[in-house]
Amino acid sequence: MLDLELLRSFVSVVDSGGFTRAGERVHRTQSTVSQQIKRLEEDVGQPLLNRSGKDVTPTEAGERLLSYARRLLSLAEEARDVLTRPGSEGAIRLGVPEDFAAYRLAKLLAAFSRSHPGLRMDVRSDQSTYLKRDLERGELDLALFKRAAGEKVGIAVWPERVHWVTSKSRPRDTTTGSVPLIGFPTGCLYRSRAIHALESAGRAWHMAYTSSSLSGIQAAVAAGMGLSILSEMAIQADHRVLTAKDGFAPIDRTEVALVAAPDASPATLRLADRLAEFCNAVQAKAA
Repeated sequence: MLDLELLRSFVSVVDSGGFTRAGERVHRTQSTVSQQIKRLEEDVGQPLLNRSGKDVTPTEAGERLLSYARRLLSLAEEARDVLTRPGSEGAIRLGVPEDFAAYRLAKLLAAFSRSHPGLRMDVRSDQSTYLKRDLERGELDLALFKRAAGEKVGIAVWPERVHWVTSKSRPRDTTTGSVPLIGFPTGCLYRSRAIHALESAGRAWHMAYTSSSLSGIQAAVAAGMGLSILSEMAIQADHRVLTAKDGFAPIDRTEVALVAAPDASPATLRLADRLAEFCNAVQAKAA
């Protein structure tokens, strides 16, 4: 019989790419997680992880086990949920950036809510800077937000692809004069990245359109009001990506982090697992 706790640690290592982050996710020390993986490898009789290099990746056997491990853990959670009904599971206060909220995430959250009828979901879409602040204040239980690459805190982290974009049908001439920018209000990571990139290149700029709504920014770009920085999933068919050949160098690295409160409930951590699977799938599709 495969030990579910060992499988949980194995899935966490694969999703987070390392033993330290996996330990934070399952509330174990790095050495404990490492010992659990060794026990699991002894049980199945073959190595499951490649430990060479910066990131930990599954071996071929590990990839085969991964799908079974996810299904076993999901089935165990479902059995526990059924046996503990009726009764309230409490509430989860979740924060997500708007482009994720508008990109299939609503379906995932709706499905999770249906499978946990005793749980109250409180989901808020906002700028990443505010989501991170509110998580630190204890006003959120779980948050998915954008940040500069390289920070260590988090259940899981994914590199983000962001691009300069303009209108496909009405592109702005940016070879001379001040560059018209479209973006979220002050505090947005993308806005500060755009301004920094232009000023580093010695380019003048001005805010041509500011909106708290992603759809408003997307529409303004499509209409030809100016340039913006958008994540790959937020770029639409009527946008054109600008490259270094157009005079716009790649943006400094950013990442998407999934972070839980220190006292996160079991239900919150189960939702974190679902969100990690979702983000992994988005990454795989974009690769």
